[in-house]
Amino acid sequence: MEEVEALAVVALAVAAVEVGNGMNNSMSKTQKNSIVEALRQIIEVILKAMGRSGKKRTWHQHVVPYEDDWAVRREGNQRITSKHRKQSTAIRKAKTLAKRYKADVIIHRESGGIRERISYSED
Repeated sequence: MEEVEALAVVALAVAAVEVGNGMNNSMSKTQKNSIVEALRQIIEVILKAMGRSGKKRTWHQHVVPYEDDWAVRREGNQRITSKHRKQSTAIRKAKTLAKRYKADVIIHRESGGIRERISYSED
């Protein structure tokens, strides 16, 4: 993913330099800026289509009620990571994952509201 993003940045930089060096000397500064902005937007669309948006996904783990049990779900996922009979077991699993990925554990109440947030990030 980082290689693709780096290539996109290089392509944008090359295009900006070429525009800046006056590929077309009759272009105004506004026109050159518009071209650079259009190139940036095109690169963003390509990266998004490839599933590589500029936003980095987090590894935050949510402990949520699931059916009559508890589940661990990675933030942004629809599917659950694991299912547990007790909330304490789900919390233990979420903590293990959050420590591994330096993320947060968000523990939800049975009603769905957030009960507690535990951070394992290096901030």
